[in-house]
Amino acid sequence: MSNLENKYKNEIAASLKTKLQLQNTMQIPKIEKVVINMTYSDAVKNSKLLNKTADELTAITGQKAVITKAKKAISNFKLREGMPLGAKVTLRREKMWAFLDKLVHFTIPRVRDFRGLSPKGFDGRGNYNMGMKEQIVFPEVNYDKVDKIRGMNITICTSSNDDAGGKALLEALGMPFKKN
Repeated sequence: MSNLENKYKNEIAASLKTKLQLQNTMQIPKIEKVVINMTYSDAVKNSKLLNKTADELTAITGQKAVITKAKKAISNFKLREGMPLGAKVTLRREKMWAFLDKLVHFTIPRVRDFRGLSPKGFDGRGNYNMGMKEQIVFPEVNYDKVDKIRGMNITICTSSNDDAGGKALLEALGMPFKKN
């Protein structure tokens, strides 16, 4: 069991119940899944480069990445339906908690000129989206083998129905949001 998961079950869940004034323990917000997505724009010209992106994402998450394909054809971008474009991973349970622990305690502090996460990344239903500009902030990525700096999108899906519950959960887990 991850340290973060243990802390959530023993400390955070009870404090969230009192902080959010919830009646039932089933209403306490929890993290359901984490989705990490990397899109590689040069994959349109050379789809073999996409395997490096998928390998880096696999190393970062500890779970095999799935190659995503284009849903629609867009002629201005020379994109055909079904062409490989990126890679994604959906993490649940133990791997999700391990990734969040690593993200909060090791990866986010390694970001250059970091001043806090934007609180505007919530979608209205308690889910949080954040972007990373570089994949090299993760300790698993070998800096010498990186051919190009790529960004990624990280989506943290919670069981909360509103942004207040999702933000309270993520703050309790240690996510460093900007102070207004």
